[in-house]
Amino acid sequence: MSFNTTVIRVTAFAAGLAFLAGCATPPPPPPPPPPPPVAKIVPPKPTPPLGAYDGMPIPAVEVDGLRRTVNYGLTPAQMTWNLRSGLNVAALNCLELEYDPILQAYKTLLKTQARGLSAANKTLETEFRQKYGSGFRDVLDGYMTQVYNYFALPPARKNFCDASLAIANESLTVAPGELDAFAARSLPRLEAVFEAFFRSYEQYRVDLANWNAEYGPPIYRANAIGYVNPLDPAVSVPAGSTTVGAMPATVPAASAGASTPVIVLTETPPVTEGVPQPADAQPATVQPTPAQPSITLPPVQPAIVLPAPEATPTGSGR
Repeated sequence: MSFNTTVIRVTAFAAGLAFLAGCATPPPPPPPPPPPPVAKIVPPKPTPPLGAYDGMPIPAVEVDGLRRTVNYGLTPAQMTWNLRSGLNVAALNCLELEYDPILQAYKTLLKTQARGLSAANKTLETEFRQKYGSGFRDVLDGYMTQVYNYFALPPARKNFCDASLAIANESLTVAPGELDAFAARSLPRLEAVFEAFFRSYEQYRVDLANWNAEYGPPIYRANAIGYVNPLDPAVSVPAGSTTVGAMPATVPAASAGASTPVIVLTETPPVTEGVPQPADAQPATVQPTPAQPSITLPPVQPAIVLPAPEATPTGSGR
């Protein structure tokens, strides 16, 4: 009897413990696993605008807020002659049918503005001669190399041709005595094309730096370049040297046909006013000898002789 009582008590005690255990709060469930990491979407890497190349040198902006290009700090004669040079490049390089009026207007400009162009050319040579003496020709040739190559900058070609077409059409209404005034208001319109490209390239630099900071190593290094105007009072070009800071020389388009005119490299300086030239004469991109050019010119291309139904004035050509 005593043994049974003990068993009953032990059993009751165990049952009580089990009951109490059943009333206890259950432990919380384990936390859920962390969500999988969100895949980082990398946007496309910025690319240079208008088909330009990475690391392209861009003319610097001076403290006056103006960009130092071939059209910086010009004399009136330089402004007139540079406009003529720009239209000359457009007549050579803007070969699509829509730009055909440029060539026709340029030929007309050479005829109707022959006196004004001759005066500008003579004044320009006088300005260079006064500053550089007997060696002025090398300096002038080097500067004009910069001018032609600048206007032929490939990334700006389409917009340059559009602006040149408008200016060429307007040139048909310019009176003979108004050439300089026309150049003063028209050359900045050509320059605006290149300024827009330079600004877009500078924005590309910013975008690329931001992209590299977020998604890749900051490997980009900005390059700046300054053109030299030999007539700038602060500039002096040593004798026997060409000006520095020129853009890459003109390269004919890969799709150009056999009749495509090109700006060619020649060893002969441009013919001065007063010396007759053939009607199909082309302005030359000149590398003065023994000058030390700072640019790499392309291999000489065979010159293409274009039909010229009408003669062009002395000192100019296409």
